[in-house]
Amino acid sequence: MSKGLSGFFITFIALFVGALYYTDSFQSPFITSLNYIKSTYKNITEFIQNKTNEHFFQAQHIKELEQKLKQYEKNNLIVLELNSQLNDLLKINNSKLKTDPKVELVRTISYEKFGNFNRIWLEISDYNSSKIYGLVYKNMVAGIAINYKNKPLGLLNNDIKSSYAVYIGKQLAPGIAHGNDDKNLVVEFIPLWYKIKKGDEVITSGLDNIFFKGLKVGKVIDITSSQGYQNAVVKPYYQPNEVNYFHIIKRVK
Repeated sequence: MSKGLSGFFITFIALFVGALYYTDSFQSPFITSLNYIKSTYKNITEFIQNKTNEHFFQAQHIKELEQKLKQYEKNNLIVLELNSQLNDLLKINNSKLKTDPKVELVRTISYEKFGNFNRIWLEISDYNSSKIYGLVYKNMVAGIAINYKNKPLGLLNNDIKSSYAVYIGKQLAPGIAHGNDDKNLVVEFIPLWYKIKKGDEVITSGLDNIFFKGLKVGKVIDITSSQGYQNAVVKPYYQPNEVNYFHIIKRVK
């Protein structure tokens, strides 16, 4: 191959890669196709794994699932009953408030970029790109889900753009928690008149319409002051690991 032709191909590949990396119009269809392939691959591997588990551990697995299902059904009935009673109580008192929360299980597809473990592509049904959703693993806050390049992207706690409202300690000191690309979180804008201390538990406040009130975030390990506010360094309960599913809060009330 001549040097001129080789140079042409190298230049073409460089321009293509550059356009793909920096231009959203190129990235969006590429990401869509790539995520479709990853999703299909996950469907196939999960199908094979499930069939393997059914073959080798069918009896024990079914028994465990039946027990869990009974407990979930019981809990769900209790929650539905409490929700119904609360709405009836609000109606009797002529209140316009209504509780109708909605939580769904969503699957992860892959990391947004290789080497960044704080951002993951998600599969979300009936996705509303104008909303910010809360991500929960068990009863712990894992992060938020946002619209990025017309796709649902999960920003885990440690991501600097993952932000939500919290309470700290018994006095329920308000603040805004966000990641700092480190292993710990930072809670800012805590008024000085609240007394907070190391070991105080941090929970969601629910005032941002992203999470329910009371979900576990972490514990305070350090406190500083700046510009008329207190700041708290928080060790989060949720630790990123190989998680294939999260619960997403699609509606708080």
